[in-house]
Amino acid sequence: MSSDSKSVLITGAGHGIGKATAQLMAARGWTVGVNDLKPEFAEEAVAAITAAGGRAFPVVQNVSTYDGIEAAINAVVSETGRLDGLVNNAAWVRYQPIPDIMPETVERMLAVGFTGVIWATQLAAAAMDETRGGAIVNVASAAGFRSAPRSMVYSGIKAGVMGMTRASAVELGPRNIRVNAVAPSAVPTEGTAKHRSAERDAKRIADTPLGRLGTVEDIARAIGYLLGEESDFITGQVLSADGGIGIAIT
Repeated sequence: MSSDSKSVLITGAGHGIGKATAQLMAARGWTVGVNDLKPEFAEEAVAAITAAGGRAFPVVQNVSTYDGIEAAINAVVSETGRLDGLVNNAAWVRYQPIPDIMPETVERMLAVGFTGVIWATQLAAAAMDETRGGAIVNVASAAGFRSAPRSMVYSGIKAGVMGMTRASAVELGPRNIRVNAVAPSAVPTEGTAKHRSAERDAKRIADTPLGRLGTVEDIARAIGYLLGEESDFITGQVLSADGGIGIAIT
């Protein structure tokens, strides 16, 4: 891999928003570490990128653990000689009513979506060049602003990710490391299919000022903007990529 191009680690990039972001950043000339827990997902995403002329490699690690995140970041630095970007996209989600929430569900959701973000931010910042700095983008959710039944744990985690985004932006700013978040509304992906229905989609479309659901490409472009030079003076912000549903009175 050329050390001249910027490099980025994208967690949970074997499908959905992460995969779309990996493809976008590779198309923009970045070298992408495609992380996924399942080798076949990571390798399929890498194959699609390389077939399109981009540079990418699989990073099969469990980013719910400190050791897994450390290994993932080390893999990118070893492969490319640098780390310029990090996208904390990986998530494991279960929606349950409050009486049914189980300890093991909370522990796993926190490990992937909350503490994993802490360790990834810590380790990525340490790996970034002291002069060049870098950019970190956390994938939050519209659920961090407004919620629904059965989503106390998920909404709490995503609200926490927003708080971590602001706090780490303040602390890492002097090192020229920007930290921002993207908060999507409901986006059809393989992972969200089981939580969707035609009736629910129709209601969301009707409530959305732009009149449609978002796509993984919509969210990837928002992430790509926050990774890129166009947003060099933006940090500590949460960009709502939700078609306006968060500001609409329904």
